[in-house]
Amino acid sequence: MAGTDREKALDAALAQIERQFGKGAVMRLGERPNEPIEVIPTGSTALDVALGVGG
Repeated sequence: MAGTDREKALDAALAQIERQFGKGAVMRLGERPNEPIEVIPTGSTALDVALGVGG
């Protein structure tokens, strides 16, 4: 029961932070944003891979 109370409190705190500072201000460990990001290839495959853009 304490686990659910803790999760409810955490969800409420995160909701308050998102209202105040905007979505994405705080992320849980392991979460990844679902926002697509446009990339421009550098022309160097090795550099694109190193930067993680997939150019």
